[in-house]
Amino acid sequence: MKSVSSKERIVQRAARELKNGFYVNLGIGMPTLVANYIPEGMEVVLQSENGLLGIGPFPYEGEEDPDLINAGKQTITEVPGASYFSSADSFAMIRGGHIDLTILGAMEVDEEGNLANWMIPGKMVKGMGGAMDLVAGAKRVVVTMQHCSKDGASKVLKKCTLPLTGKKVVHRIISDLAVMDVAPDGLHLLETAEGISVEDVKKATEAKLVTNNVKVGTY
Repeated sequence: MKSVSSKERIVQRAARELKNGFYVNLGIGMPTLVANYIPEGMEVVLQSENGLLGIGPFPYEGEEDPDLINAGKQTITEVPGASYFSSADSFAMIRGGHIDLTILGAMEVDEEGNLANWMIPGKMVKGMGGAMDLVAGAKRVVVTMQHCSKDGASKVLKKCTLPLTGKKVVHRIISDLAVMDVAPDGLHLLETAEGISVEDVKKATEAKLVTNNVKVGTY
């Protein structure tokens, strides 16, 4: 059986958040790869803040078009029927509530659904991008992330420490360990990844976890 990296595992699970007919914005980095896992037969229209509706799968190496990029300056592909428009029109779609789902990366997320994903104080910031508009305008916000930092510290916190992208905006978190929903009484642990127990997730999570009805090893 082909081995699957933790990143691929997260992306494949995130693709299960897509629904037929959705208009979806994918954040830069790992969320962009969700475009490779849209289920066959499902019609999903992918939007980019720089003015494109109809993004296709990530391009194969050697087949990139340097003039065709997303908001994160990654090369992309387009599907038949794709359309181009101004950045102003693109943000009008987002701020007008016409995006059904956005999938974004995160540096930190906390049990109140606060999201930090755009800067670390003291480090160069190229720009905040469209994430602040997306978390305010999209109907649903799903975060994909590694559960812990490289030194093993939890990135799923009681309270974010980095500057926020948005307050109480996250609906669901998908990490390499678990799927969690934000609720008034804390984070509800819904699923664990293959080979991961409920206790493993508890040990890796600073935030309060509600573990009443957990499906183990689902992705």
